[in-house]
Amino acid sequence: MPPNRPSTSPLLWVPTGYFTMALAYVMLTSVSSIMFKNLGMDNGQAAGYSSMLIFAYTIKPLFAPFVDMYRTKKFFVLATQLLLALGFGAIALAMAMPGAMALLVAMFVLMSFIGATQDIASDGVYVTSLDSRSQSLYCGIQSLSWNVGPIVASGGLVYLSGRLHADVFGHDPKTFGPEWMDAWRVIFIIVAVLTLVMMAWHVRVMPDGARAPDTPSSAAEARRILVDAFRTLFAKPGVWLMIAFAFLFRLSVGFLEKIGPFFMVDPVAKGGLGLSNEQLGIIYGTYGLAAVLLGSLLGGWFVARRGLKSTLFTLCCAINIPNATFLVMSIYQPDSLLAISAGVVIEKFFFGFGAVGFMIYLMQQLAPGKYATTHYAFGTGLMGLCGMVTGVLSGHLQQMMGYVPYFIFVMVATIPSFIVCWKAPFHHDDGMQDPAQAAKPEPDGAPSGYSA
Repeated sequence: MPPNRPSTSPLLWVPTGYFTMALAYVMLTSVSSIMFKNLGMDNGQAAGYSSMLIFAYTIKPLFAPFVDMYRTKKFFVLATQLLLALGFGAIALAMAMPGAMALLVAMFVLMSFIGATQDIASDGVYVTSLDSRSQSLYCGIQSLSWNVGPIVASGGLVYLSGRLHADVFGHDPKTFGPEWMDAWRVIFIIVAVLTLVMMAWHVRVMPDGARAPDTPSSAAEARRILVDAFRTLFAKPGVWLMIAFAFLFRLSVGFLEKIGPFFMVDPVAKGGLGLSNEQLGIIYGTYGLAAVLLGSLLGGWFVARRGLKSTLFTLCCAINIPNATFLVMSIYQPDSLLAISAGVVIEKFFFGFGAVGFMIYLMQQLAPGKYATTHYAFGTGLMGLCGMVTGVLSGHLQQMMGYVPYFIFVMVATIPSFIVCWKAPFHHDDGMQDPAQAAKPEPDGAPSGYSA
């Protein structure tokens, strides 16, 4: 079935659609950890609760076929955006209730499933409304628009929460506790209104999206397709090594992701750097994300020139070794914003540079076959599972160890990443093979291990 060509320019709905996806995802899985920390949770609780919200995004391939079966993809985009707007508004109201924390966590969990459904439907509109040439043409805009979401959420809104807390509500910015609810209530109202505006815009400009040719017509058929997709996945030669790669490549990053911001805002007396939310928002949400984007662009260019097989070890070094900047900062506890910003920028730039290797490996080696989209989603789901597991553990481990020993542990956690890169099988052309060599497929069961 040919794509359902949109009656409006994709420039009117691709940027806003992916920005809205990212805004919900970052608010639920990342900014929520800062909010929990501000409200007085210890590092173990704050990292654990926010990490559990990744679960819905990890398993979304399992319920994606069922979303495709009913109504239009646009209907699900609009419905989920309306529910998210109402949910963010309800969170703002719930903060004023007694015993609000348990209710807030339950609401966040429910909204994570709604947000994951929004991702499925929005990707569906993009894939079925644009032909292959248009998908390639707007891919850069799609990626850039998604990355605006973290800049607004982790940068602008975290910064604003600090300004509201200190300047508007007159609270002490260095003290964590229930007083922070005033500021965060305003933040969630802003997110609710913004999401509602995006939904109203998409009512006007977003196409319906077409049904894919292999869309299941019943729940039984959807289950059959899922079972067959998993059967063919585990029949691939070297699949367990590829699964290990998908889960372990970003292991050290998972242990660093939640604790890095906590380290920034924790008091110097507790081993942190004592930054305010405003400073954290600027450093992480602006400088850090700009470094990730630049690193990703240069990493993609580097792989395109030399091929993934010959660059994978370099990419592994890039994503792991710069984590040492946090170990250095925890030892010396600099008070210079320039030095702290430089440490974050170095780590984020090389993370962006190295992370492209993960996505390209999944696309080139794990995904190819009858169910390429499902198998790719399975790989990214393993990445999400790694982030969830490491996030849940990270806060408790840091509390037991303290910051300096914990960041030493993060460096030790880089070892599995190097092992899976060394063992990662290459069964498909990485784009740099000789045509004569590419024409000779490797026999099943004889994986081509990566040689450093």
